[in-house]
Amino acid sequence: MATKSVQSLIEDIRLISETNHEIVEAVRALVKKTFKSTSEEVKYGGILFSSGVQFCGVFAYKEHVSVEFGAGAKITDEFGFLEGSGKGRRHLKIRSIAEVKNKKLAEYLLLAHKAASEV
Repeated sequence: MATKSVQSLIEDIRLISETNHEIVEAVRALVKKTFKSTSEEVKYGGILFSSGVQFCGVFAYKEHVSVEFGAGAKITDEFGFLEGSGKGRRHLKIRSIAEVKNKKLAEYLLLAHKAASEV
């Protein structure tokens, strides 16, 4: 059932923005490549990822895609791409496929998973 709702959200994103659809799919592929067992669920208007613990989510907005890290404030941001200043969350704004790599998403996924695991 959850898979179908993820699929329908992805189809909705595609209708709104082909670019954002490509970015969301690239993020999903990277999460699945980085973590062997990953589950996805639709929540808060995006897709949340878990691998042992819930560690990030991807949300499509009009002008960008946001990859949100629930324990992002615990991440030592040596790359300088994280945004946000709340008590817990941090996010990456991604506006193109190139930014998935350029903003070091693969490294942030590992850092986010580690931060979420230490809660």
